[in-house]
Amino acid sequence: MRPISVCVAMLVVVCALPVAADPGERISTLADQRSLSVTIYNQGIALVRDERRVTLPMATSRIALRDVSAQIQPETALFRSVSAPGAITVLEQNFDFDLLSPEALLKAYTGKTITVVHTNAKTGQEKRESARVLATNGGVVLQYADRIETTVDGTIAFPAIPGSLRDRPTLTVDVDNTARAPQDVELAYLTSGLGWRADYVGALSADGTSLDLDGSVTLTNQSGTTYPNANLLLVAGAVHVVHSQQLTAQDVSGLAVGRAVSRPAVSDIGDFHLYTMPRRTTIANQQTKQVALLSARSIRTTKTLELRGATYYYNSSSADLGSRLPVESYLSFVNEHGDLGIPLPAGTIRIYQRDVHGNNQFVGSDTIPHTPKGESIRLLLGNSFDVTAHKSQTDYHVVSDNPTIAESSYRIVLNNAKDSAATVLVVEPIPGDWTITSESAPHVKSSSSTATWTLTVPPNASTTLTYTARVRF
Repeated sequence: MRPISVCVAMLVVVCALPVAADPGERISTLADQRSLSVTIYNQGIALVRDERRVTLPMATSRIALRDVSAQIQPETALFRSVSAPGAITVLEQNFDFDLLSPEALLKAYTGKTITVVHTNAKTGQEKRESARVLATNGGVVLQYADRIETTVDGTIAFPAIPGSLRDRPTLTVDVDNTARAPQDVELAYLTSGLGWRADYVGALSADGTSLDLDGSVTLTNQSGTTYPNANLLLVAGAVHVVHSQQLTAQDVSGLAVGRAVSRPAVSDIGDFHLYTMPRRTTIANQQTKQVALLSARSIRTTKTLELRGATYYYNSSSADLGSRLPVESYLSFVNEHGDLGIPLPAGTIRIYQRDVHGNNQFVGSDTIPHTPKGESIRLLLGNSFDVTAHKSQTDYHVVSDNPTIAESSYRIVLNNAKDSAATVLVVEPIPGDWTITSESAPHVKSSSSTATWTLTVPPNASTTLTYTARVRF
């Protein structure tokens, strides 16, 4: 006696059998397809526009549109005639998502008679026996003429495939048609399971002053069907949608630096940007692929080192604030001029830089939000190895209790182990109503709550910043 897992073998038996479909049903396959357009949004949904050439009777009939998305939102489907507007009236539509499988086939025959084929292992002789399927909940229960069994000792032969089972996702539409000739029809619908994001790869010059940037679109298709030779459009922006499934995209490495690509056409659609890709592409099911987005050369960059503070130590006396504090390395550029100057979709930028042997080495990555043209992009690449800091509070006293006014003093020592000078921005967020009462170097009030000092640290040396802040809480 073998368990129900042998039902896998019966797929070979039933595939050659006819589907007991409605004889009046017109089946439309990808062979009828004339054009396909897929617009993918950042939220893991897509708009599919599938145009096909079909011939329908001048009466009420049913058309079965195969190869639609398995995650179609059927309530969003719109079926219409393109070549004969108004000729088709939709009466009813159904999405058949119960796909053909050994288990689904067996379940469809619950209460019906099937044939079990027993094979003698020694002689190879077959014996056929009729059985009625009583149940398929967590297994199978078969009623033979003289017994009831809960396993299948052999393979199962079915007389036909029920019309309720489809071998692939299918949308059936009942229509009333008034056009006699073949016509182009369009099925438009929203689907989950399709998503995109932007990925960028940058090659930084040896001196860190210029950047070659290549961008690509990473597509992920988990919708259950393939979209062959599709016109691809992408919408960047936070479109408000109501849906229950969220795409989890896989992380994929970027394009090789140095490719020249045709840029997409960028246009506005409401408060969002629409990217029309310059060439058609096939988006296979269960596939992650990349499509070239842009290629820009010799972008001017600015590299900065920054030591960023915290607000908490202005509120009370503190012990030593830390030695060998990390100094962060940032790379900045402006989205303008040359091959840039288009709205950049949100994504990840990975930066490489040539070493002394002329090889590109990975030096950091960061994410960017949707960035309009003309806006600055600022990337955190990591912490400097050779530039570090020591910070301490040298004095703290309360000047007044009502309101609370406190004065605190600080010493920041910047150490540079490089053979070249380093410029470091010391960025201090200060709470309340504050003033700098004394300082060893001039600061800039870079925001209402931030004081910034720009210090140059000589090679293989150190620079010390001292200052006193008076804060009214």
